[in-house]
Amino acid sequence: MPARGVRAIAGRPRAGIDYRAFLDWTKKQAVMVTGAGYSTLMRDDAFNFVMLGAYIERADNTARILDVKYHLLLPNYEPVGGSLDYFQWSTILRSVSALTAYHWVYREKVQPWLIADLLILNEQMPRSLASCYENLVHYLDEIAGDYGRQGPAQRQARIIHTRLETSRMEEIFQHGLHEFITEFIADNNSLGTTISQQYLM
Repeated sequence: MPARGVRAIAGRPRAGIDYRAFLDWTKKQAVMVTGAGYSTLMRDDAFNFVMLGAYIERADNTARILDVKYHLLLPNYEPVGGSLDYFQWSTILRSVSALTAYHWVYREKVQPWLIADLLILNEQMPRSLASCYENLVHYLDEIAGDYGRQGPAQRQARIIHTRLETSRMEEIFQHGLHEFITEFIADNNSLGTTISQQYLM
């Protein structure tokens, strides 16, 4: 994909677009921008706000990817645990660059509850909800230090992080994964609003 990126496919018929190449190009560009920013930005409040936005968005995306898999991808006639189910879960892991990490951590075939565990509760997995909130708490504390006070955003982030730290996959599945994710997405959006109201308005 040439450097002009999106402009290169603008107006082109959809059938003529190599989506795999375009998505690969998009991912590479995102990694380059993130890497350049992380390596060069001053560690001041601007950097901390950039990181807050990145982790709120990452948490939202991870949660929605898991929820879509449970509600849209598996046809009604296809059994859970079947070959299509296995392929789709593997694709989900690839989409968040987590397939290798999954096999390192669990060392067994793809299982839905273990994938959910990796992407929700495992703080070593950068895209997991728990990891995102560990980082959100950190960067909010950095901002609180810059501004000289804590506020509702710090408290809200800690509450969500503590909930993730103390959750167990068995309890999440018993309560309902969709319900857990729906509540998380609402809380995550609420944190974004709180940060905006606390610092940007």
